[in-house]
Amino acid sequence: MPTFEDTPPDKIAVIGSGSFGTAAAITIARNAAKYDFAESEVKVFVHDEDIVVGDGVITYPHTAKLSRIMNDKKVNVKYLPNIDLPDNITAVPSMLAACVDATLVIFVMPFQFLKPVLPTIKKVISKEPHARGVSLIKEVHFDKETLKVNLVSTQIENGISHSHMPHNFQCGVLMGANVASEIASGDFSESTLASRFRTIGGDDLNEKTRLLLNNSNSFRVYHISDVEGCEACGALKNVIALGAGFVDGLGMGGNTKAALMRIGIQEMERFCNDFLSNVDRNTFQESCGMADLITTCIGGRNRKCGEAFAKHTIDGKPKSWDAIESELLNGQRLRGVKTSKQVFDLLQSQDLGSKYPLFTTIYQICYEGAPVDSIIDGLYIPNGMKGGNRIGEEDGADDNDGHDGKEDEKSA
Repeated sequence: MPTFEDTPPDKIAVIGSGSFGTAAAITIARNAAKYDFAESEVKVFVHDEDIVVGDGVITYPHTAKLSRIMNDKKVNVKYLPNIDLPDNITAVPSMLAACVDATLVIFVMPFQFLKPVLPTIKKVISKEPHARGVSLIKEVHFDKETLKVNLVSTQIENGISHSHMPHNFQCGVLMGANVASEIASGDFSESTLASRFRTIGGDDLNEKTRLLLNNSNSFRVYHISDVEGCEACGALKNVIALGAGFVDGLGMGGNTKAALMRIGIQEMERFCNDFLSNVDRNTFQESCGMADLITTCIGGRNRKCGEAFAKHTIDGKPKSWDAIESELLNGQRLRGVKTSKQVFDLLQSQDLGSKYPLFTTIYQICYEGAPVDSIIDGLYIPNGMKGGNRIGEEDGADDNDGHDGKEDEKSA
């Protein structure tokens, strides 16, 4: 068993009790009970809500708070109803109580709820130098003034760091090909922890954190240092997955979806190179990159909603994204549509839309009423953009005599 002797045992708080938050908490709780470098209890902040329990046949129907059900029955009846929770998980309806003296905070909640809670966390979180966070929030945001990407992990760091801390609060990210129900059921999956946590004495906080998130038998976590690229991948793949849903809704086959994923990963890489610094190209081969894109385009919620949007539109009975989200996601959030607009707005602000035909086409279908079958118009790579090069760089291996791939494919 690994030892970490220069830092006290971690106190762990998980902020969010949706399906992914609960699945993450299950793995973390099992590790916390096993390792002596973490306190056994894992507190999970629950946005409390009334849940109807009782089937009306054997037990009388009544309402109970979700947090109480989780603590009494050891199951999250709303988001993971068939999965038992470890005994050392404590559901807490108070953000303050969940985070008091915490040294490791796992953020897995809708982004719109993040900013209001950071001041509360800042007040009560441990001031020890090993206090840190990991974000599982798969969104990306842009500063309209600087026209730069504003990473969620950076917003967390800035929102919690203060003068009473001996070091600035550090936040990494966990992204990967991770469907919550499959993780909770024990199906094998991988994930990528990206962090640049400090080393205290002989204790590597990156490895300590990885071990608390990792299950070698079913949830294997690998560490990289490219926080920026990893986090951007986790958000951008949701946009591509909408396109995969359009393809499915149109009844197209695996060839089309394979092309969409190949072109999508290149646009993701190109975007990261254009708008972020020091992105490692190897990041796109990690679970947070290509693997997450594949999983999301096959079975994720954005693909599911994209398919429904396409089918309703083709049938002449279009539905709004809000209606589709409400009908299909059981209280979870649809991230890709909003991200597609943010990506498009940033590209337009720098006159780069033509360099990203797939991102642009998906936005136009989502927001401008473009025909769903126009998704095919986005499936090409502009000349000079091969291999994820930065915009303006020429590809020495490009021998298409100045024609872009779209025109070549049409003439083939």
